[in-house]
Amino acid sequence: KENGTALIVGALLGLGGLWGWRYYNDAQIAEKEQASIAYEKAYEELLKDETCFSQAQGVLNEHSETGYAILMALELAQQAIERNDLTEAAKQLSFVAENAKLSAVQSVARLRLARIQIEQGELDAALASAEMIFDEAFEGQSQEIKGDVYQAQKLFDKARAAYSAAIETNTRDQVLKMKLDNLAAAVNG
Repeated sequence: KENGTALIVGALLGLGGLWGWRYYNDAQIAEKEQASIAYEKAYEELLKDETCFSQAQGVLNEHSETGYAILMALELAQQAIERNDLTEAAKQLSFVAENAKLSAVQSVARLRLARIQIEQGELDAALASAEMIFDEAFEGQSQEIKGDVYQAQKLFDKARAAYSAAIETNTRDQVLKMKLDNLAAAVNG
């Protein structure tokens, strides 16, 4: 009799906590399912017709906290590049670089962003994007982009150093070797 009230209160709290936890998990699963369905629908529409850009952007905005927003932003960047809208592609890749949870995805987005920035003539921004890549797996590509920027800025010694560093990580890359060889011609020309 002395502990009866405490046992009943404890049991009710335990059951209430369990019910609350299950409710929370169910709500999270439902939210992820909605994001998945919205992403799939917007993606299919985007593949059929590029004018569905606003619907895809809506999915990105509505589910910005999920991985589907990252996937949608990458697809929107690809679509923008295909229609030569580099400003929109850069916007989408910036979103991915800032919001992706995986460092590899951030690095890929920054590499692509840097290449677009070079194409747009934004060399300082491209250099800054390349310097934000901290994942070792992308060090060679980052150095190659830095070399491209330095060559465009006519900083040939820095370009040579960057290309050489890139070649150290990938000795079989013939394009890098060609860029390094062409650098000598650019210096003399």
